[in-house]
Amino acid sequence: MNDRRLGRTELQISAVGLGAWALGGGPDWGPADETAALETVSAALDAGVNFFDTAPIYGQSESFLGKALRGRRTQAVLASKCGLVKNGSWTDHDLRPQTLIAQLEQSLSRLQTDYLDLYQIHYPDPKIPLEETLDVLCRLRQQGKIRYIGVCNVTEPEVRRVAAQVDAVQNEFSLLHPQKGKSVLPVCQEKGIGFIGYGTLCGGVLSGKYKKEPNLRRADARNYFYRCYRGDAFAAACQTAQRVEQVARRKGTSAAAVAGAWALAGEGVSCVLMGARSAGQAQQNAQAAQTVLTPEEIQFLEDRI
Repeated sequence: MNDRRLGRTELQISAVGLGAWALGGGPDWGPADETAALETVSAALDAGVNFFDTAPIYGQSESFLGKALRGRRTQAVLASKCGLVKNGSWTDHDLRPQTLIAQLEQSLSRLQTDYLDLYQIHYPDPKIPLEETLDVLCRLRQQGKIRYIGVCNVTEPEVRRVAAQVDAVQNEFSLLHPQKGKSVLPVCQEKGIGFIGYGTLCGGVLSGKYKKEPNLRRADARNYFYRCYRGDAFAAACQTAQRVEQVARRKGTSAAAVAGAWALAGEGVSCVLMGARSAGQAQQNAQAAQTVLTPEEIQFLEDRI
């Protein structure tokens, strides 16, 4: 596994990180399997993955990671998030100071650690200026409960506004949805901010897993979040997935590794997050760090040839 420095921080993180949303199950991903989750984290560590990204809203993800990393905490760079809360079947923004402090304490307890390497604002709260939230996070950093601060799902103007206070930006970045990453990468490079891409496989469609439209529950994350599993969007996603599989066959690797390698080839990318719910998937994802694409292959994947 190749490690990369996260922006101007002292953190050396694996080029491929484990995005632990699906790992935790829950309404977004269906029933969780604790044994499989523990095996997945162990396989990722053994494959050289050291960066693990979770959130309190990701089902049992934090609890599973806490158990899986017992005795191996020093091998892991742990990132979690704040600012989203469940309100019945709805998800609401809440970046009030009392919520941030409570969520952090709960995350530390579930993750069985006394500090987080990276603590991230999950989404900006339209009711509270980002600067006010970052002031609270800076105080938590002074207390030693977090080492570095990040923001997720932000625009280029928002990154410029808070560049002096944040160490990392996390936005969606994949072959199917490249713009959310590309729109902020230049300013991240300019300001020395690390960039973490998520949704690299778009819920699995770029791994070649789906050959026809899946029959998903209404609450499934692939149904409402990635928006590429129905109709014309699914047909277009399948065409991209076929190009990914063609390159993978030529290179003797997995489609997941090729999709991850495309994202890692982006200038200024520190890490890409790839979800996994089994040890085999974690091992396949890790191969992205050793997969090097030629300029011609990148053009082919982007359908520019």
